[in-house]
Amino acid sequence: MSLDLTIRDLVVKTREGRSLLTVERLDIPAGSRIGIRGPSGAGKSTLLFAVAGLLKPASGTVAWGKHLVSDMGAAERARFRRENVGLVFQDFLLFEELSSLGNAAIAARYAKRSSRRRIVESARAGLARLGLDTLGGRRVDSFSGGERQRVAVARALANDPAIILADEPTASLDRASADLLIDDLAALSSETGRTLIAVSHDAALHARMDLVIDVVDGRPLV
Repeated sequence: MSLDLTIRDLVVKTREGRSLLTVERLDIPAGSRIGIRGPSGAGKSTLLFAVAGLLKPASGTVAWGKHLVSDMGAAERARFRRENVGLVFQDFLLFEELSSLGNAAIAARYAKRSSRRRIVESARAGLARLGLDTLGGRRVDSFSGGERQRVAVARALANDPAIILADEPTASLDRASADLLIDDLAALSSETGRTLIAVSHDAALHARMDLVIDVVDGRPLV
């Protein structure tokens, strides 16, 4: 599925009413590779969470194609993410007691019975694509940081999402592991036409993006 991102007059605030993010206009074509950078506390992750539907804006619109995410309730936004978005986080968020395949295919546990086999096979293929096919039966508590993050990427891709959103995906990795992950993310986006949006301080990651957006004082400079 091809989904363009359109943001108009977006404002995100704290519960106390303090402004965290203001985006007057942002258009990202489907299949783009976008980096987001800026100082700590500038609003980078807030922007990522807003486009993921992980938070509700105070005003304005966030739309992926015809999906007006900003107007959805919590349950509808969760459904949109399950069907369209793969999320990758800095801290991996894996289940230590499960194998790499168990983690990568975790969505199958909550999917309709008719979809479970497809998700498991997609997770298996993702692990193979990322060089982890021989580790499918090992518990992830024995994995290196780079291996853990590649499991997290395979998990993000298991339901064949149109969108990959990554929050500091290389921050917990050594340089060699980070470079391998950047190669994987860039290739997965370019080869499949998935939109990739990555928040990062990593200049090597930004060098592989089509566009890098700087966020300063809660405003993206585009």
